Amino acid sequence: MADATTTGSESSETIVGISRAKAPEPPLSDKPITGDRYYSTEFAQKEWDHLWTRVWQVAGRVDQLPEPGDYITYQVGHESIICVRGEDQRIRAFYNVCQHRGNQLVTAEMGSLAGGEFQCAYHGWRFSDTGVLNWVYCEEDFPQGNPCGKRNLVEIPSDTWAGFVWFNMDQGCESLSDWLAPIANQLDGYRMENMKRTHWVTVIGDWNWKCVQDNFNESYHLPFVHPETVASMNEHYEGCQFDLYDGTGHARMLMPGGGPGPNYQGNVERTFKSLGQDFAFWDFDPEPYRDDMAALRLALQARKRELGASKGYDFSSYNDDQLTDHYHYTVFPNISFSMKPDGCIWLRSAPHPTDPNKCVFDMWYLTMFPEGVSEYYSNSMRDWVSVDHQAEHQTGHHSEVSCGPGIDQDVAIWTTQHAGLRSRGYRGDYMPYQERRIRYFHDNIDRFLAMPPTPR
Repeated sequence: MADATTTGSESSETIVGISRAKAPEPPLSDKPITGDRYYSTEFAQKEWDHLWTRVWQVAGRVDQLPEPGDYITYQVGHESIICVRGEDQRIRAFYNVCQHRGNQLVTAEMGSLAGGEFQCAYHGWRFSDTGVLNWVYCEEDFPQGNPCGKRNLVEIPSDTWAGFVWFNMDQGCESLSDWLAPIANQLDGYRMENMKRTHWVTVIGDWNWKCVQDNFNESYHLPFVHPETVASMNEHYEGCQFDLYDGTGHARMLMPGGGPGPNYQGNVERTFKSLGQDFAFWDFDPEPYRDDMAALRLALQARKRELGASKGYDFSSYNDDQLTDHYHYTVFPNISFSMKPDGCIWLRSAPHPTDPNKCVFDMWYLTMFPEGVSEYYSNSMRDWVSVDHQAEHQTGHHSEVSCGPGIDQDVAIWTTQHAGLRSRGYRGDYMPYQERRIRYFHDNIDRFLAMPPTPR
């Protein structure tokens, strides 16, 4: 359910939508963020041993597993994880490895079990959808005794939230709901479980995974990497709110949209062009607000509220700001949710299996289709999408595959940044206060690195 937090003298009033209550500022270190954190193989190994094997991660979407026996695989680092829906409808996660001599059980990204069992292609061992070893060839020939029921697949904690399948390689991990607090309660109002993935891109990038998370933990770069955005949103730090949720690693940014901020010096025609698709969909005439950009945002909110139901949307769980503004969440360690009234840009960075100078970067767009509509123009992706079409997984090097407008601009900068981070001339960060989410992100990495390695 949507966050119904109350504050101050409004303690008897339930807030509709996501509360804008400011989170207390947590203490931050002043430790330099040095370049070796991005390219050192030793540092990358510490991250694997202490962090990646201990955090909750996303394997895929629940709607990829509609029937018993359906499975998906996801690789992070050198580990491959299988998630499968059982006959009991429960989704379980296992390491993708046969317990005979270590062969990977499946190599497909997704599929469905023949006969309801995994069968190893090497020697034929068969495992049920609950991970139990059911059959081996020449079972009488094992000096240790028949391995059936003994050498089962290794299951790891898994759960679902917001239409995503999550897993954790730490057998002693906290629950997913505890891990995602307090942001899950805020994001529930967007009903991402009802959204459909309409864009699915994975690129291998020539940068460390932290370059991505650093980028999505600040908006200082917007006027220079995304200059077109200043005409349609208030990207200036004085107009935004930054929240760092102490002890979690998670953060959010609330950025006003639906028009530029008071620092904007550009032409009003640029604003009208930037928001043109939005104006057209909502039958909105911006002309009366040509000389009052502050009123433009509020008028567009009112128009969306007025026509939402007739356009097929249920905005009852949103506050007015959510109809125009950018609610951007970074979920530690490696996921970003950039929420829109009609969808979500979902972003993930993950470590390359062998090289800290590379990264596996995912961009998904999740579309909330209006009720009764099968074809829809996604303004964020500038593309027509269909509710009946499964998104094709586009993969390749970052120079070969597009991640869509906006994100391609970010991708273009990460390669040159990573190259600079390796320079002997780089002396470490020198950041303004508005970039403190980056400091918080690295402090939480260090918090995990100070823990013992995850037990195997």
